[in-house]
Amino acid sequence: MNATEAIAARARLLGAAGYFDQNSDEVVPSPCISVCRMAPDGGLCEGCFRTVAEIRAWSLADGDQRMAIWARLAQRAGMPFPPCNDAIP
Repeated sequence: MNATEAIAARARLLGAAGYFDQNSDEVVPSPCISVCRMAPDGGLCEGCFRTVAEIRAWSLADGDQRMAIWARLAQRAGMPFPPCNDAIP
Protein backbone atom coordinates (compact mmCIF):
# COMPACT_ATOMS: atom_id res chain seq x y z
CA MET A 1 0.00 0.00 0.00
CA ASN A 2 1.47 3.37 -0.98
CA ALA A 3 1.10 6.55 1.09
CA THR A 4 -1.82 7.86 -0.97
CA GLU A 5 -3.73 4.62 -0.46
CA ALA A 6 -2.84 4.57 3.25
CA ILE A 7 -3.98 8.14 3.93
CA ALA A 8 -7.17 7.54 1.90
CA ALA A 9 -7.90 4.38 3.92
CA ARG A 10 -7.30 6.28 7.19
CA ALA A 11 -9.61 9.07 6.06
CA ARG A 12 -12.36 6.59 5.12
CA LEU A 13 -12.12 4.81 8.48
CA LEU A 14 -12.20 8.08 10.42
CA GLY A 15 -15.06 9.35 8.28
CA ALA A 16 -17.04 6.15 8.86
CA ALA A 17 -16.48 6.60 12.61
CA GLY A 18 -17.98 10.10 12.41
CA TYR A 19 -14.86 12.13 13.12
CA PHE A 20 -15.45 14.43 10.14
CA ASP A 21 -19.11 15.13 10.92
CA GLN A 22 -19.69 18.85 11.48
CA ASN A 23 -21.79 18.11 14.60
CA SER A 24 -19.32 15.68 16.14
CA ASP A 25 -17.83 16.48 19.54
CA GLU A 26 -14.93 14.12 18.87
CA VAL A 27 -11.42 15.54 18.44
CA VAL A 28 -10.39 15.31 14.77
CA PRO A 29 -7.56 12.73 14.72
CA SER A 30 -4.18 13.36 13.16
CA PRO A 31 -3.66 12.20 9.59
CA CYS A 32 -0.25 10.78 10.55
CA ILE A 33 0.30 7.25 9.22
CA SER A 34 3.77 6.89 10.83
CA VAL A 35 5.73 7.49 7.63
CA CYS A 36 7.25 10.67 9.05
CA ARG A 37 9.59 11.61 6.22
CA MET A 38 9.75 14.92 4.39
CA ALA A 39 9.98 14.90 0.60
CA PRO A 40 13.45 15.74 -0.76
CA ASP A 41 12.30 19.27 -1.60
CA GLY A 42 11.16 19.66 2.05
CA GLY A 43 7.65 20.62 1.02
CA LEU A 44 5.43 17.81 2.29
CA CYS A 45 5.52 14.77 4.52
CA GLU A 46 5.60 11.73 2.26
CA GLY A 47 3.15 9.92 4.56
CA CYS A 48 0.43 12.41 5.47
CA PHE A 49 0.91 15.13 2.83
CA ARG A 50 1.12 17.90 5.44
CA THR A 51 3.54 20.80 5.33
CA VAL A 52 6.00 21.36 8.18
CA ALA A 53 3.87 24.33 9.28
CA GLU A 54 0.73 22.16 9.38
CA ILE A 55 2.52 19.46 11.37
CA ARG A 56 3.75 22.05 13.88
CA ALA A 57 0.31 23.69 14.14
CA TRP A 58 -1.62 20.44 14.62
CA SER A 59 -1.38 20.09 18.40
CA LEU A 60 -2.76 23.59 19.00
CA ALA A 61 -5.30 23.55 16.15
CA ASP A 62 -9.01 23.59 16.92
CA GLY A 63 -11.50 21.32 15.14
CA ASP A 64 -12.13 23.71 12.24
CA GLN A 65 -8.40 24.18 11.66
CA ARG A 66 -7.83 20.43 11.76
CA MET A 67 -10.63 19.88 9.25
CA ALA A 68 -9.07 22.52 6.98
CA ILE A 69 -5.70 20.74 7.19
CA TRP A 70 -7.38 17.44 6.33
CA ALA A 71 -9.11 19.10 3.35
CA ARG A 72 -5.83 20.53 2.05
CA LEU A 73 -3.91 17.27 2.41
CA ALA A 74 -6.75 15.38 0.74
CA GLN A 75 -6.53 17.75 -2.21
CA ARG A 76 -2.75 17.24 -2.38
CA ALA A 77 -3.23 13.47 -2.28
CA GLY A 78 -5.92 13.64 -4.99
CA MET A 79 -8.68 12.23 -2.79
CA PRO A 80 -12.14 13.51 -1.91
CA PHE A 81 -12.84 15.19 1.40
CA PRO A 82 -14.87 14.41 3.31
CA PRO A 83 -14.00 10.88 2.28
CA CYS A 84 -16.40 8.64 0.41
CA ASN A 85 -17.12 5.56 2.51
CA ASP A 86 -18.54 3.45 -0.30
CA ALA A 87 -15.54 1.14 -0.44
CA ILE A 88 -13.92 0.76 2.96
CA PRO A 89 -11.18 -1.87 2.65
